[in-house]
Amino acid sequence: MNTFLKATALAAATLSASALSLAAEIDPVNLRLAHVVNEQDGFHAAAVKFQELVAERSDGAITVEIFPNATLGDERTLLEGMQIGTVDMGVITNGPVSNFLEDMAVFEMPFLFPSPEAAYSVLDGEIGQELLGRLEEVNLKGLAYAERGFRNLTNSKRPVATPDDLDGLRVRVMENPVYIDTFRELGADAVPMAWTEALTGMQQGTIDGQENPVGVVYSFKLNETQTNMTMTRHSYAPAIFVMGMPKWNQLSEEAQEIIADAAQEAAEYERALNAAQEGEQLEELKAAGMNVIEDADLSTFSNAVQPVYEKYGEKFGDYLPRIQEALK
Repeated sequence: MNTFLKATALAAATLSASALSLAAEIDPVNLRLAHVVNEQDGFHAAAVKFQELVAERSDGAITVEIFPNATLGDERTLLEGMQIGTVDMGVITNGPVSNFLEDMAVFEMPFLFPSPEAAYSVLDGEIGQELLGRLEEVNLKGLAYAERGFRNLTNSKRPVATPDDLDGLRVRVMENPVYIDTFRELGADAVPMAWTEALTGMQQGTIDGQENPVGVVYSFKLNETQTNMTMTRHSYAPAIFVMGMPKWNQLSEEAQEIIADAAQEAAEYERALNAAQEGEQLEELKAAGMNVIEDADLSTFSNAVQPVYEKYGEKFGDYLPRIQEALK
């Protein structure tokens, strides 16, 4: 065996021994991880990746039980459960998280991030990590940013190419003031509601549209009720691997380290998966008959939502100008 191979084998053995030593110090623990979407969604892929990583790195001492499809409640209910210890952790859309720590909503200001890479640089950098840490103020432990992704508008009534086309449309938005005000400024009748209610509303026709990334439109087969999609990319929505502080505080430092590292790796895995799948999913939606508008004049949308910046410009302390400066 040459010197390089010997060194590599020695390093691998040392790493393996170190991991086994770390795992040996961890008391067995089962984590109940919940999310509100189905098993075809990126959230579930992230949860499964996290499940695999912590099992491997803890030598089976940490197990993760996944509860998809809102079986433990909607996102607000899950977060409230984490705060009091009845739910351990979840992958949760940023919008509902901002109901607990308002400053988190700064990431979803309309047309703030020009690309996924720009968003990642902020989320994984000083600003994003500072806000993740501040979730402890509301008895939650922020672990890592996965993503819901860039959101687009769908509806069952008509093609939307300009804000004028939104006039009178009842559009479901997350229970988040930035989203509500954004769509009101665009001329829609913004209807805040939980995702589980929105699915029923679209089927029954009590709402006309919704806004979500391509992956959600695809995995929930929204093309069956939503005949039109406009690629507005009006907001980038992070998603957060989050745990309740009651559970986090029960864990050893070794277990906490494994969980935090696995959450970050699983989040990055889900981001890459979303990027790889979006184009293919969009083509399948078109083939299924969905009318996809990719050439809308987004400057008219961006101009229409400037009052949202005027209203919230100082609401998030210095976070918005710090993000804008970081993106220059």
